[in-house]
Amino acid sequence: MSPVEFSDAVLLSRVAPGQWHALEDDLVVGRGEASRRPDGRMFVSIDAWHDVAFDRLAAAMLAALPRPLHTVVDEADLDLTARWRRAGFTVRRREWEYAVPTDPRVTGLDSVPPPTGVTIKAFGSAEQAPLHALDRAIRDEVDAGPGWPDMPAEVLARPVLDPSKCAVAAESGRYVGLLRIAMVPRLPRIGLIAVLAGHQRRGIARALLAHALGALHHIGKQTAAAEVTESNVAATALFEGVGGRRTGGNLELVLR
Repeated sequence: MSPVEFSDAVLLSRVAPGQWHALEDDLVVGRGEASRRPDGRMFVSIDAWHDVAFDRLAAAMLAALPRPLHTVVDEADLDLTARWRRAGFTVRRREWEYAVPTDPRVTGLDSVPPPTGVTIKAFGSAEQAPLHALDRAIRDEVDAGPGWPDMPAEVLARPVLDPSKCAVAAESGRYVGLLRIAMVPRLPRIGLIAVLAGHQRRGIARALLAHALGALHHIGKQTAAAEVTESNVAATALFEGVGGRRTGGNLELVLR
């Protein structure tokens, strides 16, 4: 596709569906991308060397894409946040990042048993059929309740359910709670903790967390990462209650 000229210095080219490049003196000085998430929302991102490239990529993308549009930025990146605000975006929500210790002597979870009648199945021991049934039940509750916009990416992405990365809580032969770990090289990440509505407020999430952190500590991992939506008071209390330390945050911005 031929470049679209905006000035003598910067040219824009739409190189593929949902992808734009900004060129200056035949060098790529900015890239823009748009992608639709499973919940239907359109997210955009721009990586640009300078304001002119960013602004012109933003102008071209906003003119071509349907609204609302969303983007996520590190809240510490004030320059990038200012660029998106200049394009008309406003803050919709904040997500905190936590570093969570795994040592039971630090977390206080060394003597946290599951509730009466509940069994915690270790990583790798969950059966596929009931694990998939639990995943479907969690998604059905999200559909019927809070909806998808504030759900973590781990829920939205519908990842392959790998039992080796999942600890589950079972009661009366049914799986009622799930904790999923992403074993990334730098730092293991707690991708999801979910308990079915009829089984909440009984300590199941805390028991799952105790099992997961203990398992990570056993293999030599001193810290795990977690992300919590600012408005999720219960999750914030859970992680801070075991010594989780806030290390940063992300902002989701929206253009309506």
